[in-house]
Amino acid sequence: MLLKEAATRAARRRRLALLGPAFVAAIAYVDPGNFATNTAAGARYGYLLLWVIVAANVMAMFVQSLSAKLGLATGASLPENCRRHYRRPVVVGLWLQAELVAMATDLAEVVGGAIALNLILGLPLLAGGLVTGAVAFVLLALQSRGDRRFVGAVTTLFAVVLIAFLLLAVRVPIDPGSAAAGLVPGFVGPGSLVLATGILGATVMPHAIYLHSALTSGAAQGGTQHRRAALRWQRADILTAMSLAGLANAIMLLVAAAVFAGSGLGGITTLEGADAGFGAAVGGSAELLFALALLASGFAASSVGTYAGQVVMQGFLRRSIPLFARRALTLAPALLVLALGAEPSGALVISQVVLSFGIPFALVPLLLLTRRRDVMGDLVNRPSTTVWATLVTVVIVGLNIVLIATLL
Repeated sequence: MLLKEAATRAARRRRLALLGPAFVAAIAYVDPGNFATNTAAGARYGYLLLWVIVAANVMAMFVQSLSAKLGLATGASLPENCRRHYRRPVVVGLWLQAELVAMATDLAEVVGGAIALNLILGLPLLAGGLVTGAVAFVLLALQSRGDRRFVGAVTTLFAVVLIAFLLLAVRVPIDPGSAAAGLVPGFVGPGSLVLATGILGATVMPHAIYLHSALTSGAAQGGTQHRRAALRWQRADILTAMSLAGLANAIMLLVAAAVFAGSGLGGITTLEGADAGFGAAVGGSAELLFALALLASGFAASSVGTYAGQVVMQGFLRRSIPLFARRALTLAPALLVLALGAEPSGALVISQVVLSFGIPFALVPLLLLTRRRDVMGDLVNRPSTTVWATLVTVVIVGLNIVLIATLL
């Protein structure tokens, strides 16, 4: 009896361990870049582009499920699988672009955190960037005691973002009818098409794909039956986390549409402008909620980006460097941008362009590897899954090409 109870408790702990990785990956979908894009979409076009956020979120769920499945099937991350199955020159090339993506990722997150600290405490942007980097380093230190502590901390910050926007939505008179109409696909002029392309094209982040496969690789134990059960739990984790991330993104657009669209504030283009606009139109508490959500997003996303950088180097090269050196490597470009006095929202846009370049180098290997039975075993993609994965990859990569062509 005691042995049976112990086995039941152990099985429960294993299942619980499968819940959480998707929340870490989901931080990439509510990072400061999403704040800027979603707020601009709502301010300029009202509820029109709500359907784009829904479509982007569905594609994100699908991509993250493939990444999680790769980790479960192989016991290795996407970078490790690339090292195993591709030639050395290809692997080195993939690593170099992934490092560039890691720096661009940290640029967006650190700049977002610096803006939030400036809005809340009046800290200069450079000082705010240093604080954001330090907090991210502390969060990463939790990972040395096990992934569960790190996952718990990031999930808590994710909850702060979601709760802040839910409270903000309560304060804002969102029009249900107009919001429902925004679920019907459509555009109004080329400007809305460009912004929709930006939302869709910058949805799937390369570092989230790399990291998710690493976080699930430790569960690749036992036979096929165990791994299929683990995959079901992972899908539940992804459905929950990504649905909440989609809800947060939708609320960003909805509150911006309700407050700014059709008013004199409809032309806002910066996070600072959005924060001031909420304060002027709704009140100081709304301004604070927006800034707190942005701060939590910057802190969490910066630590996740650095963790992903560790996964990238260890996976592609089978090498690692001390955490402090890793943090300094990815933090330096962001601090340089802030020290030079560059316009922070413009820096966010540039970082998204760089991230867009990295999308194919994560998505295409993920598609190619998950369709191979010699890699995936019994968890290999079904033919229909491969078809859908190919379609999603083509759409996302194509939209990123359009985004790059538009912004450059």
